Amino acid sequence: MKFQAYPDREMLAMGLADKLASALKNCLLTHPHASFCVPGGTSPGETFATLSGAELDWSRVHVFLNDERWVPEGHARSNTTLLKSTLLTDKAARAQLVPMVNEAPTPEDGIPTLEAGFAGEFPISLLLLGMGADMHTASLFPGADRLAEAMAEDAPTLVPMRAEGAGEPRVTLSRPVLAGAMETHVLIMGDEKRAVLEDARGRNVMEAPIAAFLKDATIHWAP
Repeated sequence: MKFQAYPDREMLAMGLADKLASALKNCLLTHPHASFCVPGGTSPGETFATLSGAELDWSRVHVFLNDERWVPEGHARSNTTLLKSTLLTDKAARAQLVPMVNEAPTPEDGIPTLEAGFAGEFPISLLLLGMGADMHTASLFPGADRLAEAMAEDAPTLVPMRAEGAGEPRVTLSRPVLAGAMETHVLIMGDEKRAVLEDARGRNVMEAPIAAFLKDATIHWAP
């Protein structure tokens, strides 16, 4: 694990955006496309706003979320809607979005159709993760109903997930898919999150799912 600290959140956004843009450019030099897997939520918003203006061939970048709440696009809690207003703007509007939700009534009903969209996207070229104060990442929540299935070595690509702290039912990429990424970065902010991350490093991955992805990751932190 590498740890990169920044003096403030503005510098973090600029520095991380530069790292991500460079990684995407390097991938496109030797591959027909780059798969870029990103977190939802508001924390990466400033990074995404900066990255969206990067000069690269966005038409060959395939973007998809780590996970998604099972709500329709346009819903206040939709990560897809948030992503379209932050990353998929400016030059990055030309990127291809791989859907993580559809109109099916439940994740279980919708996953078979969604999985077809991920053909050819693995291994993930570039992975950006976030982390919650409970040590979850993506929708891999401690104590979630299907966490053991999602963390298994033979887990499917997508797993439906319900957890006490998750709110809506969710769909998440599984541990082997995320852990197989060619390059991994983790974005955290604030002293509390830094302390939580340090605590997670020594815990079992079922207690602290983020720990499954830290060994080869670069952590980007600002106070």
